This record gives sequence, structure tokens and C-alpha cells, in this order.
Amino acid sequence: MNFFKVSSVDETKDIIDEYFHLEVEGEQVDIFNCVNRIAFDYIRADCNIPEFKRSTVDGFAVNSRDVFGATEAIPAILTLKGEILMGKVTDFNIVDGECAYVPTGGMLPEYADSVIMLEYTQKLDEDTILVYSPVASGDNVIQKGEDIQNDNIVIRKGEKIRPYEVGVLASIGIKHVNVCKKIKVGIISTGNELIACEDELTLGKIRDINTYMLWAAIIDDGAEPINYGIVKDDYKLLKHTICRATEECDILVISGGSSVGKKDQTIKAIEDFEDGKILVHGVSVKPGKPTIVAKKGDKIIFGLPGHPLACSIVYIIFIREYINKAMCYKKEVYAVKSIMSINYHKAKGREEYLPVALENDGDRIIAKPIFGKSGLISTFSRAWGYIKIEKDLEGLREGQVVEIYKL
Repeated sequence: MNFFKVSSVDETKDIIDEYFHLEVEGEQVDIFNCVNRIAFDYIRADCNIPEFKRSTVDGFAVNSRDVFGATEAIPAILTLKGEILMGKVTDFNIVDGECAYVPTGGMLPEYADSVIMLEYTQKLDEDTILVYSPVASGDNVIQKGEDIQNDNIVIRKGEKIRPYEVGVLASIGIKHVNVCKKIKVGIISTGNELIACEDELTLGKIRDINTYMLWAAIIDDGAEPINYGIVKDDYKLLKHTICRATEECDILVISGGSSVGKKDQTIKAIEDFEDGKILVHGVSVKPGKPTIVAKKGDKIIFGLPGHPLACSIVYIIFIREYINKAMCYKKEVYAVKSIMSINYHKAKGREEYLPVALENDGDRIIAKPIFGKSGLISTFSRAWGYIKIEKDLEGLREGQVVEIYKL
């Protein structure tokens, strides 16, 4: 029996960077299908937004000099030149002592530099407006190009396109967007004890959790999962499935079969390929120690522990990061500072990821560890996030300020 030669998390990441350089191609998609996709190129505006001076209120377009010093006692008296219609180009200009009615979003005449709100005006007659308050140049006006200027970068390469960026794309008239092609991630679950979630549960069997959990995580990360089903503890069948999956996918994830038990065939199946090689077998992380990183040709293979909690942690640490890096996506992760509710001891020398729930206590946020064995899926489902405890630490103290990362 071969035992683990354990690598640290950082050493494992360095090995992945050394051996694998996945290059993702771009594809053009309709604007309605680009949300949560990663921009493949820098996207620049080819126009100004807005293309003209616009009012932000209902009121009268004026030149600020004409209402300087206006008060309720001594109002400015202006001649009403006309009304500006929405969606229409202004066909008249105002001069000294004149104003024009303008609705919210309407285009200002050339001479006007500000808009006085209706609340500070009174219509004396059909042609005369009294103004009871001064305005500064630019008040209640969006200038030409103030929102977006022509040739400005509006979306950067590697940026995830959210609904708000979709709005920006629509504003500059972009109907089709060049995004990163979805990385194909194959999923294999191994074990004689596994059955599909819809199958009847009999004594000694367990429903496959990891396939469905990984499927959802891969979709959430903007990649395309491909399910190769449950493979029993059969060497030939597993080797055949690995061969097929590595031909069809960019990444292969094998759940289960990564420990050193006699029935675990994953290591043997990979090593028996002419171009197969085990790069890492065992990572100093809790949970998730029996993790495999391997290669077949230029394709990366991750062997994840069968226990759902450990499987989830290893996915977060390595696979999500690999997917993001391949698409040049730098996900911003912000920690929530909280107060540790109890003393927590851990073994020194191993990085640990501790699931926690959060509770409000006045103006403090309390972190409460959720304890459970790595085979329990409910541990993560009850957690808001996790604490990353560095390998050199022996634990956390009650009352200590800790950083919680959202799951």
C-alpha cells in the first residue's frame, strides 16, 4: 500500500501553474445571453452617453447668469421662449433673459447651462416666468459624455458581465458580445455504493451527492459541466471513462477513489495511460487531504475526496481558481470580520477551512463554527461561509476577530 506524500496548498497551486496552461477561446453571443459570462476582449464605447446636454429634472432651461441673486423677494423675470419635447432635437436657442421648459431627460438649448426646478418658479403669464432661486452652471444637468465618453473602456477583459454591464452595453448600442467560451468540466463519481438521486434507496447504498453539487458549482462559475455518471469500482470501465472524458473536456473531476484503499482504482487507471502522470497525491488541508492532481496529455485531472464537505472545499481551493485563471477572471473576494464564539483547536501544519454560521449581536457579528464530519453534506448547507485557518496556527481564540469568506 502506498501512502500519501503530502503537498501544501501553495505547493499544489505551483504544480498546477507549472504543468497546465489552459487557453480559452472567445465566442460571440447575443446581449441577452451574455450575463455572468466573462468578457474575452476590452469593450470600448463608440459614442458619448449622453450625446447631448440633458436635464435631470422637470423645469426651465436657463443660463445661470440670468438668475444670479434671484430670491423670493426679488425674483428673476425671464421670457418663456418655448417647450422642449422629449426625443426631439431642440429647434430653437435661448438668448439673454430667456428660458425654455424642459422635461426630465430633455435636451437643453445651446445657450442654457443649467435647469431651475419647477418648484422654484411661477408662471406669471403665457410668456413670463418668475424664478425664485439661483442656480450654478451645470446644476440639474448631465453634460455630453458625462456618463460614458467616446472610446472609453466600459468593460475590461476578464470582467464578469452582470446585469448592470448589460445595461451599459445596450446604452452604447452593442448587440453581440465577445465572451470566453465555456470551459468544459467532466464529472465522474466512483463507488459501488453510489446510486443516482432519483433511485430507490436500499440498505448499504447512498445517493450520489457530489455529481449534483459539482454540477451546480461549475455552472455557478460560468463553466459547462458534462456528467459521465457513476462508475463502479471497475478498473477497465473507469479507465475507458477517463479516456473519453479527457478527450471531450478541458478539465476532469473524479469524485471518490482518491484515498489509499485497495479498491480505489483512480491512481492506477491514470498511471496506466502512456501520457498519464500523478503530480500530487495528498494535500495538507482539512478537510480534503486525499486529493489528487494528475495529467493525461495536456489535460488536468482532479481527484476529489468522496466526502461532500471535503469535495466542496477542494473544489473551492483548486478547481474554481483554475477555471477563473483560465478565463483571466480575477474574482474580488471580500471577507466579513466577525468575532469567534468559542476556542477552536486545530492540528498545526495543515491549512483548515472551518464552516461557520453568522449571528448578529448588537453591533457585532458572531461566527459560530458548524461541526460535522466531512461525510455530512448538511454542514456546508447550514454555513454562511468559512474561516481559512493558516497551517502554522494551532487554532482560534474565543473573542478573536476572524475573517469569514462567503460560500
